[in-house]
Amino acid sequence: MRSKHLAAAAISIWIFIVIFFMILAESPDLEIIFVLTLISMLVIAELADPVHIRPRFLSRFRYVIAAGVILFGAIVAHKVMEILSS
Repeated sequence: MRSKHLAAAAISIWIFIVIFFMILAESPDLEIIFVLTLISMLVIAELADPVHIRPRFLSRFRYVIAAGVILFGAIVAHKVMEILSS
């Protein structure tokens, strides 16, 4: 199995586990799912990155991670504004 398929499978399994436990806890929250998915993508990108060369899928995957970090910043800013306004 190629490493890009392993990375996709690992992220998919992680997301299903997170959603499963959120359903069991009866507290689904999209923000928590997003943050845990972003963490898993960062871990997978770090573990799948070889030392001497960078596969093409990892170069593209970095754009997805960058977009996720920007959205994470927006979520944090929104939460801070909620706290400050109350």
